[in-house]
Amino acid sequence: MSQSSHPHDLLSSADEAAEVIRRAAGDRSPQVAVVLGSGLNGLVERFGDRKVIPYAQIPHFPVTTVQGHAGNVVFGSVDGAEALLLQGRFHFYEGHDLRAVTFPMRVLQRLGVKTVILTAATGGVRADLRPGNIVCLSDHLNLIGANPLRGPADPRLGERFPDMTEVYSKRLRNMAKEEAKRLGVHLVSAVYACLPGPSYETPAEIRMLRALGADVVGMSTVPEAIVARHGGMEVLGLALVTNAAAGVLPTPIRHEDVLEAGEKATPMIGKLIRRVVLRLAGVTPGNEGLSGEYPTYRPD
Repeated sequence: MSQSSHPHDLLSSADEAAEVIRRAAGDRSPQVAVVLGSGLNGLVERFGDRKVIPYAQIPHFPVTTVQGHAGNVVFGSVDGAEALLLQGRFHFYEGHDLRAVTFPMRVLQRLGVKTVILTAATGGVRADLRPGNIVCLSDHLNLIGANPLRGPADPRLGERFPDMTEVYSKRLRNMAKEEAKRLGVHLVSAVYACLPGPSYETPAEIRMLRALGADVVGMSTVPEAIVARHGGMEVLGLALVTNAAAGVLPTPIRHEDVLEAGEKATPMIGKLIRRVVLRLAGVTPGNEGLSGEYPTYRPD
């Protein structure tokens, strides 16, 4: 799928993919979707009654090439609340154009999904953020150098000039903070800077991002958030700090460490997502805590 595709091509492709998923899912039509970032595939295990559809079986879906991104659409439920999980995402740095990167958001839109929870592994730009901290995205800086809405416009997918004042829903942010507090986890608000990658940032670039007001940095999430909002979906962004950004600590950054940090924090972020999914389904989550099990960030 190229940036030069006509609007009706994008719409018809999304409808074809949505129809294949709909047939495979049977009578399941969850209103909430969760996109799993690097190292967070284990979150799927928190959902029961799973139906797995490999991306390879869905027309027009790209192929994910990154370690830590399995490549499945998963239907599952937790305590009676249904959700759709995207186990793996596509990245600009893999060579995909932004329409391909955000194509799953268009498919979710055509499936009738109302809420998207985006998760990501990020580097901590702010000096007080450490691996294991969870942040709730309040805003972003799109520094990829392109916008996924560039190109022909189709009013059936969204308006030409969508407002981005509140990309990340204040209602959902408040909900996540309430549930994090019940878990004993301090959830920090953060601005996410999205760069194209695939190289990690230099110390000079991190100083620039800090000056621009970024708290965390990554190579995903922002294009998906823009398209989800364009498509009328409500967005919650939860990012795991898996490493300190370049220059913050005197150690190199390795993808293996990012995956390991994601796997260690899966129970923590999984419990938070579970509670948010239940809240969105109108179910009151039961009591559970994480105090003392994982590192949490608490401001001075």
